[in-house]
Amino acid sequence: MFGELIPVGGGDPIPLLKKSLLVGRRETCDIVLRFKNVSSNHCQLYVNKGYWFVIDQNSRNGTKVNSQRVQTGEKRIDPGDKIAIAKHEYELKYDPSELGAVGPPPAEENVMEDILSKSLLERAGINSSSRRFGGE
Repeated sequence: MFGELIPVGGGDPIPLLKKSLLVGRRETCDIVLRFKNVSSNHCQLYVNKGYWFVIDQNSRNGTKVNSQRVQTGEKRIDPGDKIAIAKHEYELKYDPSELGAVGPPPAEENVMEDILSKSLLERAGINSSSRRFGGE
């Protein structure tokens, strides 16, 4: 077992039996949540360097980690963090060292933040120092 999701407010814990899990309402998902507001393929949970991460699968009602919506890219879920799948909240319990973590946690990939932090020219690989004017 690689950790467990503990329902906030009570309920049976959900064991995390693989290092990559699809969560959703569809019966073919690894973790099936039979709630109308959970999308068929709601989110993907996976382990990277000993830490759990989540990627929302364009779900209708969203995924949140500690009340912050996961919009693009991935979001790390540290031990004890709360993940909300639609409106259903769980606490994630696991030990990173048991999952192979060494050193600081890996960084998250936030695609929108990266895109918005650079100008269009920088994203195209053109910056002011590489441009030459007047044939110099």
